[in-house]
Amino acid sequence: MASLQDIKRRTKSVKSIQQITNAMDMVATSRMRHAKEAANANRPYAEKVAQVVQEIAVTVGGEFSHPLLEKHEEGHRLVLVMAADKGLAGAYSSNACKEAVAAVQDKGNTELIAVGRKARDFFARRGYKVVDSYVGFSEKPNFEHARTIAGNLIKRFQAGEISDVQMVYTRFVSAISCVPQTVQLLPFSDEMMAGQKGAAQETAGPKQEYIYEPSAEEVLGYLLPQYLYTTVYAALLQSAASELSSRMNAMSNATDNAAELIAKLELHYNKVRQAGITTELNEIVSGAEALK
Repeated sequence: MASLQDIKRRTKSVKSIQQITNAMDMVATSRMRHAKEAANANRPYAEKVAQVVQEIAVTVGGEFSHPLLEKHEEGHRLVLVMAADKGLAGAYSSNACKEAVAAVQDKGNTELIAVGRKARDFFARRGYKVVDSYVGFSEKPNFEHARTIAGNLIKRFQAGEISDVQMVYTRFVSAISCVPQTVQLLPFSDEMMAGQKGAAQETAGPKQEYIYEPSAEEVLGYLLPQYLYTTVYAALLQSAASELSSRMNAMSNATDNAAELIAKLELHYNKVRQAGITTELNEIVSGAEALK
């Protein structure tokens, strides 16, 4: 049986851990609020860019060609996976990595670009071909980070090194719900380029027509890379909010578990102390009886 000193020492240790997890919970809550606001503020812009690209694609028709629309028969597949730089975020990084593993259909013919130390280390330890990694900004991404990542993808795709690009990120649903998702980035799918063509044909009433200068083709050619930048940036923001919400929940659960453990230790301490007192009383009574 543990001594009173051992129980007191362990209780003190758990209380110190509880203070740390509680502080981390408050920090993650504050950062998650800002990340959530950033993701929500970016969503209308990303949706509008996608809508504009789709509308121009319908105007241009099927004769339009662009390097980002070409389908390459040769070249490696590439998976862009986004995870955390730090731990203590529950199953956030492991779930994203599992989703990426499912997206890697052929390990020998697939390259990976990892965003976050957890994703980089996970795939490097398992023998996957990690061709590039970006670390240090998983909690606070900005548009330049997205531009750098997307620019790398565009360069490799146009050079014919890769045939298609899949992106794995975690979509932020709420403070307690985050869902890993896989989306195709390159080449742009026919469904994305067709956009709302069918819906536009079914819509009754007058339709808006736009005049593009210098031409719809040139405007669409300029917007396609911008659309890719916007898509990657939106995914980075969603992943950051998901990471921080997962860390907030993990630290909150750790704090609650520490409180339960402290209560159990204090109860155990009182039982051991009471047993010690009872033993001493029995010894005193036995000694008194022996003296009679």
